[in-house]
Order: sequence, then structure tokens, then C-alpha cells
Amino acid sequence: MLDSILSNGSAAPVALGEFLFCMVSSLLMGVALAWIHAYRNQVTRNFVHTLVMLPVIVQTVIMLVNGNLGTGVAVMGAFSLVRFRSAPGNSREISSIFLAMAIGLAAGMGYVGVALALLVMAGIVTLLTVRLPWGKGSGEKELKITISENLDYQGIFDDLFHKYTDQAELMRVRTVNMGSLYELQYYIRLRDASKEKEFLDEVRCRNGNLSLVCGRVAAGREEL
Repeated sequence: MLDSILSNGSAAPVALGEFLFCMVSSLLMGVALAWIHAYRNQVTRNFVHTLVMLPVIVQTVIMLVNGNLGTGVAVMGAFSLVRFRSAPGNSREISSIFLAMAIGLAAGMGYVGVALALLVMAGIVTLLTVRLPWGKGSGEKELKITISENLDYQGIFDDLFHKYTDQAELMRVRTVNMGSLYELQYYIRLRDASKEKEFLDEVRCRNGNLSLVCGRVAAGREEL
């Protein structure tokens, strides 16, 4: 089951039936991988399309090279001309892309059983880790506090952070409203998520009931 299905040697031409079988297998595994990635995850149509097509593309390229050194150099030169200008993805997107490439590589060498085993194992692990409560309820928040310009923002909320949070880090300071106000952006980790409202009420009393925003941490913090 884990042996290569290619009947010829590494440098011999690939039979049409073997090529079509590997291509269909790569496409089906790409569809399965896209479904696994989309499970309880925010995805775009373009990224799902990429995950479906990437195993087929890699598999076809590997079969075209097929042990030919000259073809391999030509393919490497062609790929070196491609310049990727997409936005950086988060860690789960990057792992899915590497998995799609590994599936296509295994299928291109004829090891369809290995590619399927890899997909099944990685899919089971992904579904389990998504369902488990790892990383949930950690209390990580992005807090934006607006204060008047006559207040010294250094240490102004330290006592409240010490009372309600395990970690508080000032990330950015900027002026707003023609320079008459300061906006402080913090990364915080709440000690007890149930006391978030109580914490925000005390912050509002401290900043004069000016604008206050508390939300989830931007996805960029988990980028690789």
C-alpha cells in the first residue's frame, strides 16, 4: 500500500493511466484538505481554491521532472521567477500549505498511499486540536484607551493591570482629535475573564469616560 504505483523507473516515461490516477487522487485529497482547513476556521474562497489545486500542481511538476536533471533545473529556474506578493498567513494557513505540497510531492512520486496516510493523520490531529479547548479562555485582549493630553500615560493604569491582569504591555501611543487626546494601545491577558466588565468600568472612571475599546487580539500575532 505504501509502495509507489509507478511501474517504470524514476527516469522512464509515466504511463497515461498512472498519471491520471495520481492527478485524480491529488485533486480529491486537495478537496479533503480544504474541508479540513475550513472546519471551524475563517477562510476565503481564494485560499480554499489554492489548497485544492496545490497538490495537483506539485504532483504534475514532480512527474514532469521524473528524474531528469535538465528538466529539474528548468523547473527550478521557472519557479525562481515567481514573486509572491500575498499577505502573510497565520500559522494554520502556512501548515495547510506545507501539507498540500507534501501530498502533491508524495503523489507525484507515485506514493499515493503515503499521501493518503499523511492526509488522514494530519486531518485527525487538526480536527482534534480544533475541538479541544487549547488556547481558549486565555483572556488575551487588545485594549485601546483614550485619555486627555494633560494626563501622564506612564503608569496611569498600572494598579488596575496589577489587580485584573496577568500581563499588560503598552504596544503603541498615538495622538487623536488634533493632538488633544492620547490613544493608548495595550496587549493584556485577563486573570479572570468574568471580571472584564468590572475592569473596564474602573478604567472608564480613570480615563474620564472617554473612548474605550476592548477586543480580540489581531490574527497577525500568530503569524509565522
